[in-house]
Amino acid sequence: MAIRTYIDKPTNKKLFEVYVNGHDSKGRRIQRKRRGVETLRQAQVIEFELKRELANLREENLSPTWGEWIEECMSIMRLSYRRSTVYSYEKTATKWLNRPWGGRELKEFGKKDIYELLHETLPGDTTAHTRKYVLKIIKRIFQMALDYGHLDRNPAQGMVIKVPESVKKVLSQNEAKKLLSEARVTDHRFYPIWVVALFTGMRSGELYALKWSDVDLENKLIHVSRSWNSQNGFTATKSQKTRRVPISDELITYLKELKLERGKEEFVLPHLNEWKVGDAAYVLQGFCKTIGITPIRFHDLRATFITNLLSRGESLARVMAIVGHADIDTTNVYLRLAGVELKGATDKLGYEIPKDKTAMIYPLPSFGTGKSE
Repeated sequence: MAIRTYIDKPTNKKLFEVYVNGHDSKGRRIQRKRRGVETLRQAQVIEFELKRELANLREENLSPTWGEWIEECMSIMRLSYRRSTVYSYEKTATKWLNRPWGGRELKEFGKKDIYELLHETLPGDTTAHTRKYVLKIIKRIFQMALDYGHLDRNPAQGMVIKVPESVKKVLSQNEAKKLLSEARVTDHRFYPIWVVALFTGMRSGELYALKWSDVDLENKLIHVSRSWNSQNGFTATKSQKTRRVPISDELITYLKELKLERGKEEFVLPHLNEWKVGDAAYVLQGFCKTIGITPIRFHDLRATFITNLLSRGESLARVMAIVGHADIDTTNVYLRLAGVELKGATDKLGYEIPKDKTAMIYPLPSFGTGKSE
């Protein structure tokens, strides 16, 4: 079994050849070969598929152990998943799953095994959020095993861990004004970052990746197409889509000033070291405590932007488009936080509390006396 390179003479291009050797159920030697593969990653996937084909021919038991599949699964994921995603899967599997499940065959697992791990094997103080995340990883790993022919069903399908809705903190309108006012007066190094965050609702990674070439001052639009994090570097946005964020007149004025101040810098905002190493939340929380307002995290600037738009009557659909939410349930969380879905609801009852206290005389009903009138 091997992957080797060769030069395609007509095009003088480097290509890959994949071949595997084995025996069928009758002991006859067989070989499977695939040429003309353009990338090493494609060659690795093809090699894995050819191995499965040979195993089928030998009528072997195709169900690997959990430990064997995790190793193979991570190799496959590295071909198409972000590094940060693969890292999270490996870390979760190593911490919670590999020790109790490592030597068991995939085909042995049922819902009971998964339930026991989530509710009995994990430490008693494990939060519901952690259990939910572990279940997410388990589902994905079993689904990949199903997709690659190792299973005929996903034993984790349909399982759910309910978690309480996390409490989100937001700044009131007056608190947001105070944050920006105090940050400007003190010439805080994060001031320009907080301004753009509060006026656009962009995610931290999107702000970090924002370039002047993305800002259309004439048409008052920001084109959000990139994000950044310390593990993956610059990548596409979370939704993998480009979106447009409208720029208010007030932000237009500030961005023009900032552009002059930044000179020939490619990026709109300064790449401060605390921001780069993930300490932006601590900086913001500390400053909020100092000036006596709600101590929010960096991501809560986005929540503040969303709730303020919704509370001022902006439509749910427009807010979703501006902030890049793919799921309406995500935006609905902020709708509830803003209280918009409840505001005014009882004004539509259709009846009133009487204002006039003037007495009215009503005739008493007549009761029959047995005599005709």
